[in-house]
Amino acid sequence: MHDTAPLKYPERIELARIPTPLQKMTRLGRKLGVEVFFKRDDLTGSALSGNKIRKLEFILADARTNGADTVLTCGGAQSNHCRATALAAARVGLESLLLLRTPDPDHPPAPDGNILLDRMAGAEIVWVTPEEYQQRDVLFQREADRLRAAGKKPYIIPEGGSTALGAWGYVRAMAELAADLTAIDGGPVKPTTVISATGSGGTTAGLLLGAQLLNLDVRVAGVNVCNDRDYFVQVISGICTDFFKTQFKGGATKPARPVEIIDGYVGRGYALSRPEELRAICELARLEGVVLDPVYTGKAFFGMLAELEKNRHAFGSRIVFYHTGGLFGLFPIFEQVATVL
Repeated sequence: MHDTAPLKYPERIELARIPTPLQKMTRLGRKLGVEVFFKRDDLTGSALSGNKIRKLEFILADARTNGADTVLTCGGAQSNHCRATALAAARVGLESLLLLRTPDPDHPPAPDGNILLDRMAGAEIVWVTPEEYQQRDVLFQREADRLRAAGKKPYIIPEGGSTALGAWGYVRAMAELAADLTAIDGGPVKPTTVISATGSGGTTAGLLLGAQLLNLDVRVAGVNVCNDRDYFVQVISGICTDFFKTQFKGGATKPARPVEIIDGYVGRGYALSRPEELRAICELARLEGVVLDPVYTGKAFFGMLAELEKNRHAFGSRIVFYHTGGLFGLFPIFEQVATVL
């Protein structure tokens, strides 16, 4: 069952093409021996696409309310979040500054994939080393002070937009999914496992919060694409706790659902692909005509397949896999992809 009482959402700017389709993966499900659906959040737009847009609808509304004219955020060189932020900021009339991580800032990566789109959107890019990135809060303040000295009004968006405010994006997404599943089941929602990639924690936190607030009979599991299980249990729990402390004024006062992280599939590391991961991406494209990305959804999908190979009943009789976008991350690694074709 789920609660049909409407939630009171904060102010948002309409950026995403929603609702997104819930697509049944018939051939994949037959192959795996379990019912599989993909929630196609890769279709929230074209260049302005993916899961980050749902969060940015609320975050950029807050930035405008606070009189900001420039947003600052951070990520890896091919960050989907940074690309989405740059394009969304341009769409609502804000400037953007991106702290992007690369081994050698004096020789940054070529402007392809998301970097090309960042530049096309007019973002200022500040390249930083992985070591400097660990102190990104300090870098944020340094760049914000520089902008203020130039007469700007900066607004800082943490990595991935993974904040209590940003979590509303995936609370809303879970309400959308509840409507999808209710339509399929013709009544109460059958037990379902919702799986997503976990890279900064905000999407998984929002899904967990949505399941709790809607009293929805779903299991939420994240496949971490960096760090480890303990790290993300702490991060996601923190977002959920902060959400109830600062955002939600209803009856619930604290997170009630456990954080489930499926660890062991980071592979070579964040944004580094293994041949078996790329093969899984290519095989899905041939089987269902759906393209995943190598950084997030590809790793999460590979992890899901590996868990099902060990135990076909690992996730119950029905899975909803959140396709959170990121197509542009494939293009900079085309040579690696070509080796598995």
